[in-house]
This record gives sequence, C-alpha cells and structure tokens, in this order.
Amino acid sequence: MAAIFLGVAVIVACILVCLPLLIEKAARDALIKIPRNATNEMVQDSISKYLDDEYAEKVMRVAKIRGSEYGERYGAYLIEQGMSPLQAEHRLSHGAQQPLTVTINRFRTLENLAKKVAAKLDFSADDLIKTLKNEELLVEYGLTFDQALSLFVEDSYDFYWTASPTAFIQKIGANYNKIWNEERTQKAKDLGLTPAELMTIASIVDEETNKLDEKDEIGRLYINRYKKGMKLQADPTVKYSVGDFSLRRILNTHLKTRSPYNTYLNTGLPPGPIRTTSLATIDQILNSKPSEDIYMCAKEDFSGYHNFAATYKEHLANAKRYQAALNKRGIKK
Repeated sequence: MAAIFLGVAVIVACILVCLPLLIEKAARDALIKIPRNATNEMVQDSISKYLDDEYAEKVMRVAKIRGSEYGERYGAYLIEQGMSPLQAEHRLSHGAQQPLTVTINRFRTLENLAKKVAAKLDFSADDLIKTLKNEELLVEYGLTFDQALSLFVEDSYDFYWTASPTAFIQKIGANYNKIWNEERTQKAKDLGLTPAELMTIASIVDEETNKLDEKDEIGRLYINRYKKGMKLQADPTVKYSVGDFSLRRILNTHLKTRSPYNTYLNTGLPPGPIRTTSLATIDQILNSKPSEDIYMCAKEDFSGYHNFAATYKEHLANAKRYQAALNKRGIKK
C-alpha cells in the first residue's frame, strides 16, 4: 500500500512539475537570436527580454531535462505566440532558423544601405562595404565599387540572420543577373548602354519623379543627351553632390559644387548610381519610345510631372513659367 501511495505521489509531483511546461503559452512572437558559442544563460536572458522571466525559466527547465546545449545553435529562431515552453525549447534546440526579410528601397548611399542591412543580419556595415570592395566579387556582375549600389535592385529578400556578407551579396547578385538577362541586356545595348550605365540613368530618373508613367520619357531624354555628348545637367546629381536631397530649388551656387557626380560640371554619366532603383523603372526606360527631347522642366502646376522640349527656345518658355510659379509661392530653396 505504501508503495502505491509513493507511486501516486511521484506521478502527482511529475504532473505538477511538467504540466506548466505543457500548458503555459508564449504571450507574443519572439525572435531569439543565439550568437556563436552561446551559453544557456545567454539564451535564457534573451527569452526573458522578449517574453518574461517565468517563461524563460520554464524553457530552460526543459533544456536541462533534455540536456540541450546551445553553443552550436548559432542562428535566429522564432518562438511563436501560443507555444508552450516544451515547444519553444524544441524550436531552439532542433528547429529551423527563421528567415528574415530585408527590404531594399530608396537608399541613396551605400553606407546607409549597409547600416540598415547590418541592423537586420549578424554582420557589421563595415564588413559589408569591405566585402563589396572585392573587385573579383563585383566583376561577376559587370560592376565597379562605384557602381555597387546598382546591385541592390529594390525588392524584399529573405535571409537567415547568420548569412555572411559574401552570401548576402551573392543572393542579391543572383537577382541582379536574373533581371539583366539576355533580353534586357540586348535592349540596353540597342540604346547604346551597358546594364551598369542604364542603372545609373535609372537612379537619376527615380530621383526626378515618382510618376512611373513619365519615367520612360525622362530616361529617354537623358539617353539622348548622353549620346549627343551633352552634359546631363540633372538636378538630382547636384543634390547628391551637395548632400541635401531636400533642396526644392537649385541655385547657381549649388551648380558649382565640385563633385564627379555633378552633371552640370561634368560631361557623361556620374561614376555610379545616386540611389537604388527598381525593376519597374528599368523596364520603363528599356521600353521607352524614341524622342528628340533633350530638355525638361517641372510643370508649373507642381503636379510632379514635367514639360519636355526638343529645342532650347521651347525649354526657356517652360522654365520661365516654372520659375514664376516658384516665385509666386515664395520657394527660395
């Protein structure tokens, strides 16, 4: 009889110990990042930070029962809302990593892009830029370091937190090569451009307008100027050279800014793009209709669209109307 009571007592004790490990639920999703050579204490601290101490203690109790050690579990793992401590520990010790989404959109400098990416993945911004300076890596994509921003076509990409800078670039680069297939490369060639040159023009076009239905005309205009050996005289390159994209009015003092990116001072294309660009912009330019336009000016109605002109006389008339509209609104810069 005593043995029966003892057995029941043991069962009850086991239930009391194990039941909370089965029925308690995580209050929210929590991405737990386990660094290289992590200790169990480090993992517990991370769980406590994103959930709570009590839940973390129960997860680690399961880990102790199972004999789990996290030193070889370098990665990011998702504890989902509603997971029990038992399920959470199994995810941390045996589950697959959680892919993280990195969105590339409207980056104007490689440094800012690298900082945003480094905030998501487990390498530094300096490590990414240092890797991009490897000429052998970029030559596969027909790019120089000055053109490296071209590689990052605007899109959302999934990576594991543990991805290396090289692996990150190779995945981004695979998409770049997919975009620049034989058909698009031939279209660029028909326009007298390499893919890298078209990417630079596309970056200027994206800074000129958010109007997708006008990007073909603007792109063709800059191609016309480039092929004629004219200065592009693109205001966004001046803003890039000055380092101030908030400028609403380009003054003569801005036009004199010394920079290889200032297309008012330098003939030809800038050394590289002045921002990331999208597939939509690329295709708009590649499929643009021929035109004679070599001048454009923002419309005086401030709609975001432009007036185009093939002659300087027509352009001066357009510019006069726009300048008058700026003055009327008191816009000085």
